[in-house]
Amino acid sequence: MKIAFIGASHWHLPLYLDPALEIDGVEVVGISDPDPACVKALGRHCDMVDEARFLLEEKIPFALEKPCGLNARDAMDLAALEERSGSFAAVPLVFRNGVFTARLREMSARGIQYMSYRFIAGFPARYQQANCHWMLDPALAGGGSTINLGIHFFDLAVLLMGGDVRVRQATMSNAAWRHRIEDYGLVVLERGSDLCVIETGYLYPAPTSTFDMHYAVRTPNEYLVAHDPETVELVRNSGERQMIASHTTNVAHYRTFMRDVLDRVRTSRPPLAKLSDMVPIMRLVDDAYAKAGPLRPAS
Repeated sequence: MKIAFIGASHWHLPLYLDPALEIDGVEVVGISDPDPACVKALGRHCDMVDEARFLLEEKIPFALEKPCGLNARDAMDLAALEERSGSFAAVPLVFRNGVFTARLREMSARGIQYMSYRFIAGFPARYQQANCHWMLDPALAGGGSTINLGIHFFDLAVLLMGGDVRVRQATMSNAAWRHRIEDYGLVVLERGSDLCVIETGYLYPAPTSTFDMHYAVRTPNEYLVAHDPETVELVRNSGERQMIASHTTNVAHYRTFMRDVLDRVRTSRPPLAKLSDMVPIMRLVDDAYAKAGPLRPAS
């Protein structure tokens, strides 16, 4: 199988390229980027719609990095084109590839009452160091930590709480770095009396792929806590405790995603997550930004 990467300046390139090079029968035959100094479909968020439109019209199977555009309108346009073309178009909502989400989906059958996801990454200077200055421009990236880091947890909310989940309130700030994108965001989602809190930021003094993280999920029968990237603790109402090995950050799942998505193309199976799955997610993202209101002007 021959594959190419479009948008090689994106900082996630190694997460896809390294596992691709390890897979038997896979050959990387092309790589490109608008920046000639960088020479996936990755690249700038603002360019993703045109990239995807071309690939869909040419019926070239591809995976498009989230958020697949800048807003819900972009997501809806691509979903409509995806349906008309019938082409293979995957989205790396990579939590879906792990046992952590499988366990959460099992728990959701008993009813999710509360969910809380804290996911704080390193400083936004890492984007500048990776020559991805565009990530600090809302016109090119769509926003900051909410649209970038929060996408995975908006997806979990839709998967576990249902498509009628909505934004109850949101607040965002650029107090730490004074860029034009938020370096901290707090979004509360609701479905009836069930709540989900998503907290993201670029605040943690740590290298790339290291996070200040803590998740908690409550059903009528149990309480699940993710204390670190490798384990979760399940506490039942009886007091019984169980420690379970499980990848709880996105990083470890990209390798699984690459193997899965290439196998799905090879065997003519649909992707685990496709462009239309981004529509309810991006509607929530849009609503979160609208409810949070404008940031203070950058200094």
